[in-house]
Amino acid sequence: MVPHRSSRPAVRRVVSLVPSLTEAVAATEPGLLVGATDWCDHPADLGVVRIGGTKNPDTARIAALAPDLVLANEEENRTPDLGALRAAGLDVLVTEVRTLPQAFAELERVLVRGCGLARPAWLADAEDAWRDVRAAGPAVPAVVPVWRRPWMVLGRDTFAGDLLARLGVANVHAGHPERYPRIPLDELNACGAELAVLPDEPYRFTHDDGPESFPGLPCALVSGRHLTWYGPSLTEAAGVLGAALRAAGR
Repeated sequence: MVPHRSSRPAVRRVVSLVPSLTEAVAATEPGLLVGATDWCDHPADLGVVRIGGTKNPDTARIAALAPDLVLANEEENRTPDLGALRAAGLDVLVTEVRTLPQAFAELERVLVRGCGLARPAWLADAEDAWRDVRAAGPAVPAVVPVWRRPWMVLGRDTFAGDLLARLGVANVHAGHPERYPRIPLDELNACGAELAVLPDEPYRFTHDDGPESFPGLPCALVSGRHLTWYGPSLTEAAGVLGAALRAAGR
């Protein structure tokens, strides 16, 4: 079977403002990337121009790279920066990813319809890896911090929360009106959670930094890349996250 390709001609120069999309393009057609953020650390040997952070990109430097396409995300990148890039005449593709099915759809939109590439085999592998994932028992209520000083947790409508739900973890703050609410630690410890899930990004929780704040509560230290990135990491995320949850006593 001939791999499906977009009818749009393949672009030749791409700048990515999203680490997971940078990895996705690099795993599919690395020669397209000419610029990426300082936070784009996968693959480790990525040799492109660095254009600043996701929240403070150097828009003039991006424009000087003359990309055919700039990849962005509605959550990770700021509207004024995207507006400045469009005002400079650049084509900006903005993704929205809040569930696993949406991640798969947006990855196809970026790679096939956006970049004009064949649908990569790793994307099909990622879909296969998650297709039969089912919780082994009742969902365990959990608190999921993503930052401290101040404490911030996963709230409503998040990609990470959707992944955890598929693995049998119920985010106790999933009904909060905010997506990443700031909640004092004493309230987190009184929320009825039976598990704390502590990722290593965006805040780097470790065995020595995080679990001590939740005395008596099992803590699962998980890979932030596997919990929050949508790209090639999804091929192994279910296994990696599941192992970390089991290690915490799931």
